[in-house]
Amino acid sequence: MADSSFDIVSKVERQEVDNALNQAAKEISQRYDFKGVGASIAWSGDKIEMRANAEERVKAVLDIFETKLVKRGISLKSLDAGEPQASGKEYKIFASIEEGISQENAKKVAKIIRDEGPKGVKAQVQGDELRVSSKSRDDLQAVQALLKGKDLDFAIQFVNYR
Repeated sequence: MADSSFDIVSKVERQEVDNALNQAAKEISQRYDFKGVGASIAWSGDKIEMRANAEERVKAVLDIFETKLVKRGISLKSLDAGEPQASGKEYKIFASIEEGISQENAKKVAKIIRDEGPKGVKAQVQGDELRVSSKSRDDLQAVQALLKGKDLDFAIQFVNYR
């Protein structure tokens, strides 16, 4: 019998991020507490730029955006937001969406699977993803449950379950 396998990836659907950003921009333009503070959120190349005329206002813009991401099912672990920076009379926060599992993080996950997972489960790094294989599908489900229970500092999804 052939081995069963699945891939562990860290991907974010760009369209969902775009939808969340548009919803946040609409809410910011309509909310009374953002009137006259120059608050905005928009794409700036491949980064997301948030602006306002006060540090607490730009943090509120980030909070609204995070809320919209969560509602759309995107993990906040994939959002990498910087600290507010003063730029003239306004404050800015630049945020980026992290995708792919780095080699270092892939090795951490492989070590967790080796140390704590069922015997006979193999994990191999393939570029920016990790393939986990085993003869038993139950073992693969146990690995998924193990990784869901861990508090990793990056978002993971399980795909290509065969």
